[in-house]
Amino acid sequence: MAKGEKGPKGKKITLKVAKNCIKITFDGKKRLDLSKMGITTFPKCILRLNDVDELDLSRNLIRKIPDSISKFQNLRWLDLHSNYIDKLPESIGQMTSLLYLNISNNRLTSNGLPVELKQLKNIRTVNLGLNHLDSVPTTLGALKELHEVGLHDNLLNNIPVSISKLPKLKKLNIKRNPFPKPDESETFIDSIRRLENLYVVEEKDLCAACLRKCQNARDKLNRIKNMAMTTPRKTIFPNLISPNSMAKDSWEDWRIRSTSS
Repeated sequence: MAKGEKGPKGKKITLKVAKNCIKITFDGKKRLDLSKMGITTFPKCILRLNDVDELDLSRNLIRKIPDSISKFQNLRWLDLHSNYIDKLPESIGQMTSLLYLNISNNRLTSNGLPVELKQLKNIRTVNLGLNHLDSVPTTLGALKELHEVGLHDNLLNNIPVSISKLPKLKKLNIKRNPFPKPDESETFIDSIRRLENLYVVEEKDLCAACLRKCQNARDKLNRIKNMAMTTPRKTIFPNLISPNSMAKDSWEDWRIRSTSS
């Protein structure tokens, strides 16, 4: 953005608006849902609602998450996917009640993930897909309660052994990364015998536009695959990135595997 040029003006979130966005989940938890509201700046007023159990700020235009987010000490579910976030605050390590963290489809680099993530000892699901990670943070290996990990659509060329040693890991998605060898990701998955399927986000969490984008991306990949099969020279696409984090047909593949097992 050029100097002096103002970014897009987002919707102003007042305390009254935020209170009206609190919903009760099926299991009686309080969820503050501020998704798809065109928010450009983290609304400080919501810090007064820090007794909520779940916070959804996905599909906005947010670029920075403040240190003050750690005031949500009861938070068990945090969804920040589809924003413009390039780093997480160190204070996120203080949110030890977190069970679910989705920060896919942002602008995260490996340097943007603080070492304090290793303090999230209770976390079970982490989705870091569709970012700009060129290495897997070693902090993931310290999260022994992890059940599901999303690392798809990044710039990874290897997966550390510490991930394979996570004792409760059940679902992993490392698709569409530029691994040096085409079969490296499959070999890694085979080495984790307790993994029965690959994890992608649930279809219900995607808007109609995202589903269409993913379907178009899948069709494009299929055309590329068909072209590759007709030529003896192997084509490599090291920087191929899918436009959204969770492909509809990948979810269908996961669902079919799960129901048939």
